[in-house]
Amino acid sequence: MSFPVRVRATVRVEAVAPEGGEGLLVEFLRTYRNAVQLAIDGVWGLEKIPSKKKLHEAFYGRLVGMGFRAHHASEIYKRAREVVKATKESGGSKPVLRRLTARVSTYDYKVDFKSKTLRVAVLNDCWVELKLRLHKHLDRYLDGSWRLGEVQVSYRDGKIVTYLIFNREVKLKEPKAVMGVDVNFNDITYTIIDLNGNLTSMGVVPFRGLSRALHLKKLAEKLLKRFPKVLEVLEVG
Repeated sequence: MSFPVRVRATVRVEAVAPEGGEGLLVEFLRTYRNAVQLAIDGVWGLEKIPSKKKLHEAFYGRLVGMGFRAHHASEIYKRAREVVKATKESGGSKPVLRRLTARVSTYDYKVDFKSKTLRVAVLNDCWVELKLRLHKHLDRYLDGSWRLGEVQVSYRDGKIVTYLIFNREVKLKEPKAVMGVDVNFNDITYTIIDLNGNLTSMGVVPFRGLSRALHLKKLAEKLLKRFPKVLEVLEVG
């Protein structure tokens, strides 16, 4: 018996803004980052992470007063909650955001793939139009079976980058075989058998990922012993 599941695909697309537009976008992204940091600072010391409803009551009015639209505000305190929860679960110190990036809901952007444009709502009900540098690999997501959801916009090293997040429902097929995978430090060993228990295939794939990760971990530990202040600031994107 098969049942539908939702899958996601993220496509990275560089973009450029017309004269004056880049400044408005950077101002929005910087204010967005500072707003997320504001929400993080506001809840970090609390014993329990507030619900989205409580965060709405605490920050919505202030965020709208900073020039954000309603859905901008929702994304901001939702992002802050995710960062605080993930950081506390991993035992980290209070996050300090550095990157200029924003999640934009479907209500706050308009895209036209024919004209290769993405209009993004920024502060004070202004909009910035971005010209997308599309590539042919995007065509597979424009056949009507994929739906474009939220968009992420980032600015780094003088470049504007968008992340288009597509999703669709697919039906899982009935399995015809079972694969067992053994991940070692230097290779991956796999074995495939059919549903009757008959061996179909087996093999070894060279793999240096774990040995390299172990080497980097030991190197990092050695550096941190020599320079313990390296972790005083945690960068979260």
